[in-house]
Amino acid sequence: MKASIIDLRYRMKDILLALERNETVQILYHGKVKGTIRPPQGNGNQRVEDHPFFGMYPVGPPVEEEMDRLRGERYRDL
Repeated sequence: MKASIIDLRYRMKDILLALERNETVQILYHGKVKGTIRPPQGNGNQRVEDHPFFGMYPVGPPVEEEMDRLRGERYRDL
């Protein structure tokens, strides 16, 4: 689908419907393509453990221990 700047303003419903049909929408300005809106790819409901970055960050101390270390003596008696 091709849409002008005016279409973005007045026909947004049609553009959103095209994206739901997995169509790519080209944005035109003075008849020239200025950008493209693509529907999302893949499954958005992915588990965190399945993300490629999961487990790459070095594991440190538990959060409670780290907060105690950062706070120092201020909150030890609470």
